[in-house]
Amino acid sequence: MIEQRRSKRIPIKMDLEVSSVFKQDNVQVTNINAPIEIKDISKNGIGFVSASMLPIGFYFNSRLEFEKQDCYLNCVVQIIRQEQLENGEFSYGCEFVGMASVLDYIFEEIEKSVE
Repeated sequence: MIEQRRSKRIPIKMDLEVSSVFKQDNVQVTNINAPIEIKDISKNGIGFVSASMLPIGFYFNSRLEFEKQDCYLNCVVQIIRQEQLENGEFSYGCEFVGMASVLDYIFEEIEKSVE
């Protein structure tokens, strides 16, 4: 199978909680409090699993903390894909919105630490 992703996915384990999601036209859903487990990351986005159903096309703010690199990244991600798993949880694909390319070095460092 030919790899079609724009950038390499890096396996990572990180837990977050989504408290609210929003759309650009000021539609907001609050008090979600959905725990998520990030499974992989790339310079374009994240993949995660959650027991909660989150709406496709919505955005949320996140703070990704990278312990090995001793840094964090405040970012906005958009939910672009959802798939229900056999265990009833949901797998999500999200892309970073408005991420400056100057931050690519963070992902290069993460990739080096995994190899």
